[in-house]
Amino acid sequence: MQWSERFLWIHAAGFAVLPLSLAVSLLGLAASSSLPIWLELLVVGAVGILPIFWMQWQRPFYIFSILAVALQPDQLTVDQQRILSLFKTGGARLVTAIGAIAAVLLLWQLYKITPLAVGILPFQSPFLGLLLAASAFLASNLFWQIPLSVLRVLLIPQAKLLATEPYPANWVRENFTVVGLQVKQILPPLVEPGPKPTSSEKSANVIPEPSSTKAQPAATDDLWE
Repeated sequence: MQWSERFLWIHAAGFAVLPLSLAVSLLGLAASSSLPIWLELLVVGAVGILPIFWMQWQRPFYIFSILAVALQPDQLTVDQQRILSLFKTGGARLVTAIGAIAAVLLLWQLYKITPLAVGILPFQSPFLGLLLAASAFLASNLFWQIPLSVLRVLLIPQAKLLATEPYPANWVRENFTVVGLQVKQILPPLVEPGPKPTSSEKSANVIPEPSSTKAQPAATDDLWE
């Protein structure tokens, strides 16, 4: 059921942006390498990890949205409301915590390879480098935590999803982070093609064309028999 939900796949694709944002963060760390290690790690870690962690822990990202538009909560189907309920469970928070710990370890690995990126940027500014590293690492956590939570939902058995209580639509705006203009429809509905008619059905639907020749009067002998 959730495997056919296109919004889940759209946000799962955020993993593809992760390497690029991490590379930018690495360049920023290289440009600010003159600062103390503890200051760099503290600023980049706090700015990059904590906001996304808090969002996913308290008010998870509303996945039925794309860029600057979001689907109105009252337009959600029952299955979509069930999917939303899975983002408010203890399992979702556990995945968020694991993702935050992984992000801390990843930041440390980035810092260890910082010397490889020194001199790539045309400037060497501690302030600009720290700003670039922190903002890029914030984007990295966004494209890490949200797809990670989506991946968990995709792997949940369908039977468990069917047994999940739909999340009330009137609670969505209060308990989820809804970003963008709220509209009634974003993606066109999926239309499944019907079965192709068989040859017998095709012939049954064909309307016979009227004969081009006029009916001939019967022979005189036949009329009197």
